[in-house]
Amino acid sequence: MTLPSHQDIVDDIAFFDDWEQRYQYIIDLGKSIPALDEHYKTDALLVPGCQSKVWLLSQCKDGVLQFQADSDAVIVNGLLAIVLAAYHNQTPANILAFDIDNYFKALDLERHISPTRGNGLRAIVGKIQALAKAQQSA
Repeated sequence: MTLPSHQDIVDDIAFFDDWEQRYQYIIDLGKSIPALDEHYKTDALLVPGCQSKVWLLSQCKDGVLQFQADSDAVIVNGLLAIVLAAYHNQTPANILAFDIDNYFKALDLERHISPTRGNGLRAIVGKIQALAKAQQSA
């Protein structure tokens, strides 16, 4: 999976004049992440706390965590792409050290998504951080 860097996303979002254009950019980002194979769309991989269905698959390879994610909502796939740009192919230590709040603030994201989407976004981040903590302890 090839995603822009989190800094590229911040720069790209800032380029657009209004939130309608930014939403379209986020939706387009979501189209860049590969769909999760149907056999992975199980209850065990669902992220609790999300309004939409969100599945998160992780593996640790050569000391870095790799993620695949999918949702049944197009805007959520875009939000997943934003999160994965920060966390995919990173060490557990880098994941835990990354300032996700500052990243979201730079995107001005949480002011422009519904509170339930914001809660879901936080649930996804929490799940990834928990996986990183577990991997660090292993």
